[in-house]
Amino acid sequence: MPQTDAYDRLRILLDSVPDHRKSRGRRHPLADVLFIMLVGVVCGQEDAEAIEDFANANKEWFERRCGLRHGIPSQDTYLRVLAGMDPDAFSRAFRAWVDDLWQLAETRHVAIDGKTLRRSFDRAAGLSALHSVAAFVSDSGLVIGSVPVESRENEITAIPALLQLLDLDGATVTIDAIGCQTAIAAQIHDAKGKYLLQVKDNQPTLRQNLDGFFRDAERPVRPLDDPKPLIERVTAEVEKGHGRLEKRTAEVSHDLSWIEKPEAWPGLAAVVRVSRSTIDLTTGAERVGRALYISNDPTLDATRALELSRRHWAIENEMHWILDVTFDEDQSRIRKGNAAKNFAIILRAGLNLVTTAPSPKNGASKISAARRRRIAGLDANYREAVLRLEPLSASS
Repeated sequence: MPQTDAYDRLRILLDSVPDHRKSRGRRHPLADVLFIMLVGVVCGQEDAEAIEDFANANKEWFERRCGLRHGIPSQDTYLRVLAGMDPDAFSRAFRAWVDDLWQLAETRHVAIDGKTLRRSFDRAAGLSALHSVAAFVSDSGLVIGSVPVESRENEITAIPALLQLLDLDGATVTIDAIGCQTAIAAQIHDAKGKYLLQVKDNQPTLRQNLDGFFRDAERPVRPLDDPKPLIERVTAEVEKGHGRLEKRTAEVSHDLSWIEKPEAWPGLAAVVRVSRSTIDLTTGAERVGRALYISNDPTLDATRALELSRRHWAIENEMHWILDVTFDEDQSRIRKGNAAKNFAIILRAGLNLVTTAPSPKNGASKISAARRRRIAGLDANYREAVLRLEPLSASS
């Protein structure tokens, strides 16, 4: 990917975000304030005070990048910007920046899932912890969109808003059971995307249909006028670990004749059951869990279904886990006004930059996100590589 000066492009996009501050007394351009926060997050800073300290310690570098006629913004400036900025407008700018900086392949897997910022609650103000719904491209490790919501129950309304931000043409979208809604399936199908939606008790009739179909197919003895349905099956053995052995099996059928009102699910073309068997290597005890799905992909086979069901949870391991452990998101107390929502967007922008950055030229082919952030904070040259910035000339 050719290097692009992300600051110039990001500044153009951030200029489209309305500045809620009064012009009188406004000392720092909004784009500069947001850029400093993004750089601080990339370099391992977790809150407004730490970002201010980092910017002061690297004042010359920031002056050469941004100008900063009035010096480094204070932590109060960062917090006021975060609290008052429109998160919807900021999210749109973030989405456009992702599109511009990373050219995503048309055929991709997009996992949609929610996450709670556990310490973003404010009892004094009567605010519960913030929840957000994000879209994660498992093939590239990129967060391509995020919509904040007030609680997990609001995910049903947030998911359509998030999908509307995305180009779904040729993409396969996976969502857990909360997204198994006819309107959401229609939105993905109409956008020329493919869906794989998990079915649970929020769709009781559909779940009973699927569960009954696969159980019926397991019957060893059948009458002549009731042949066994055609089901493709594939099993993958997961490597041993933590004293257990896991096996996953996917079964796919394109026979929908037994489903009640299949037309309610736009483009419905396949049903899926994924079974997970966990064997304790010490006791030999086995536990089996099963998950049911529907899809509008007429070409879906068992191998692809098994891959998608596993890759969906990459959003937990490769996004949520890194945000919590490496970016310390769960401990963030930035919460006034829209602050938690907007800081969550900045964290996801930083996550994209860090996880897709080249390794430092120290011979290490793979290093952790935490170490990349630490090196970016110490080494201005690597920082610029992570941020996709054109190197500053000696005379700049």
